[in-house]
Amino acid sequence: MMESGRYLDSGRYEGSSGSRPENRMGVMSVHRLLLATSIPMVISMLVQALYNITDSIFVAHFSETALTAVTMAFPIQFLMISVGIGTGVGINAFLSKSLGEKNYRYVNRTATNGLFLAGMSFLVFVVIGVFATDWYFQSQTSDPEILRNGREYMMVVCIFSYAIFAQVTLERLLMSTGKTIYSMYAQLSGAVVNIILDPIMIFGLLGCPRLGVMGAALATVIGQTVASLVALHLNLKKNTEINLSFKGFRPDWRIIRRIYSVGVPSILMASLGAIMTYGLNAILLSFSTTAVAVFGVYFRLQSFIVMPVFGLNNGMVPIIAYNYGARKRDRIDQTIKLSVMYAVSIMVLGMIIFQLFPVQILRLFNASPTMLAIGVPALRIISTHFIFASFCIIFISVFQALGNGIESLIIAFARQLIFILPIAWLLSLTGNIHAVWWAFPIAEGATLIFSFLMLRRVYNRKLRYLTPLPTPPPA
Repeated sequence: MMESGRYLDSGRYEGSSGSRPENRMGVMSVHRLLLATSIPMVISMLVQALYNITDSIFVAHFSETALTAVTMAFPIQFLMISVGIGTGVGINAFLSKSLGEKNYRYVNRTATNGLFLAGMSFLVFVVIGVFATDWYFQSQTSDPEILRNGREYMMVVCIFSYAIFAQVTLERLLMSTGKTIYSMYAQLSGAVVNIILDPIMIFGLLGCPRLGVMGAALATVIGQTVASLVALHLNLKKNTEINLSFKGFRPDWRIIRRIYSVGVPSILMASLGAIMTYGLNAILLSFSTTAVAVFGVYFRLQSFIVMPVFGLNNGMVPIIAYNYGARKRDRIDQTIKLSVMYAVSIMVLGMIIFQLFPVQILRLFNASPTMLAIGVPALRIISTHFIFASFCIIFISVFQALGNGIESLIIAFARQLIFILPIAWLLSLTGNIHAVWWAFPIAEGATLIFSFLMLRRVYNRKLRYLTPLPTPPPA
């Protein structure tokens, strides 16, 4: 006779022989759980941000023109990352929800269909890299050196984009089951390889030819390939809650629709950042190519502040999604409050650094006197929006975890297209480059008010009257 399961005093459900134990997402102390799931991701995101900064530092020391070219290529690279992460958000949200509902068959099918979508995304960007690279750069500049460097960089990252899509998807599977420590291992391995290869391939060290911007791109895709292989190994060996098998696989369009119901708004939301970056590059080019280089430096620098908050979000989303599936409102409330507290703390620290040390930071990028004259005010002005941004980032991820991807898209659309670009364009008409940077704090303040109103509406509709699932009787 099968032994009955029981609940332990700790709240963990101990199943009978052959049954699955309660996932820690539903029983561990929320504070401890948020730290346990987020700290590995924060560390890995910090390393990833450090890689982005180091990559730009090496490129900047190669030449300012090379830095400008990489900055102009960034919107396409950003779009690529947006597709991977946006799809991963959809996978993460529904896979975690299925775990909360104990629907393990659906968990496995969601995972394999997610990997299928990663492969399809790769093919799309191969086409973009082969056929759209020249048009993309020629639409922004006629400088032959920028065109050459930009073409080399973009072709490599697009044609070998299989690596970023595989890496992101496989890491999201680890995050969905709360195994963020293994996701950290994968990201760390790729970032370390990338940082090591950057100077070797850019400047031609240790017998490697001097490849310049192409070397930076090759170091990037090699690092991503290593990270994806490590993530695949960890999923197969350590992620026992998901069974990755493509035997007899056929795309399940119902699951794909559910993934993209959250994923497409997330992709579009992140893609708006690519449009915003492209538009700001165009505005800044009316002043100088150095202004574009400064914006590229800022974008890398702010990633060192913002990426840890995204790491916090990556730990937060599966907790909220799981407990929404398990209908545990108190745990959701605690998770949101703690996430906001930590996000604000991180962003305040970042703002202080930007305010006090802009000159020292810019000199890391071999900044010329002209770059310092533009960059020091830029860092100080833009960083004032960090506190507002901390709330907005958390709220957007809450919407995603609850399956409200449309709300996330609306907020991002308002911030990036309705606010930042028009305000930046209007301020550029003053002829003062420093005025353009004020578009960031103005837009973020307006977005905070809008996102708070949206959160209150979603909370009242989905969470305020959420009642727990009935618990099994004790044995």
